[in-house]
Amino acid sequence: MSLDKKSVVITGAATGIGRGITECLLEAGAYVTVVGRRAHLLDELADGRPDTVTAVVADVSEPGAAERIVADATERFGGVDGLVNNAGLARFGPLDTARPEVLEAMFAVNVAAPAELIRCALPQLRSRRGSVVNISSVGGVLALPGRSFYGATKAALNSLTRSLAKELAPEVRVNAILPGPVDTPMWHDMGLDEAATEDLRAGLVASTPMGRFGTGTEIGRWVCHLLDPDLAGWTTGVLLPVDGGRTA
Repeated sequence: MSLDKKSVVITGAATGIGRGITECLLEAGAYVTVVGRRAHLLDELADGRPDTVTAVVADVSEPGAAERIVADATERFGGVDGLVNNAGLARFGPLDTARPEVLEAMFAVNVAAPAELIRCALPQLRSRRGSVVNISSVGGVLALPGRSFYGATKAALNSLTRSLAKELAPEVRVNAILPGPVDTPMWHDMGLDEAATEDLRAGLVASTPMGRFGTGTEIGRWVCHLLDPDLAGWTTGVLLPVDGGRTA
C-alpha cells in the first residue's frame, strides 16, 4: 500500500470502528492523528508510538475543534494527506417520543462536523491530492422505523460525500463507507434500555445474510483501500456498503 508515511486524521479513533481503522492505518505505515473525547483511550493508542501517533482530545461538534485538529496534525506531521470522519452519534426511538435536540445533536456530530473538518483540511488535501473517507451507515439508505432521525443524518452525510466528490475533483477524492451492524460500545449508548438493546442486536443479526456483526478491522481495511491513491486513485463519490449483505 502507498500509505507509508502519509498523514491521516481520524475522528472517533479510540474505540469500536475507529480503533479498528486506526490499527489498520498504522499497519499500513501511516502517521495518524487520533481524535476523540476520552484522553486515556487516546493515550493507549499513542503509547509506545511517539513517532507515528499524535492524540488530540476534542469533541468534533464544538466550535473551533476542526481548526485545532488540522493545526495539530500539520504541526506534528507536516500536513494532512487523508481524513477519516468516523466520529458519530446514534440515538434511536420512535418519532412520537423523539426530541428536536436529539436530531440537532446527531446532525452536529454526523454531518456538520465532517463538513467543517473537510473545509479546514481542504488546503492541505488539495496541495497533496489527498482523500476523504466518511464513515456513514446503511441506515442512510435503508428505511428503518424507530431510527428515522439517525438515518436522516446519515443520508445527509451520503449526499455531502457525493456532492463534494464532484466539487473537489480532481485534486481531492471523497468516498464513504456504509457499515452494517458492527460490534462496538456504541450499542450501549443509544438511549435504549438493556432489553431493547439486545432485541435490536438480535434483529440486526437475523436480518444480515452473513449472520453476524462485523468488526472494526473489516471496516478499517476498506478505509485504507480508499485512502490509497495507488489502489483507489480513480475512485471518488462512492458509497460503499460493508454490511454483511444487509443492503443486498
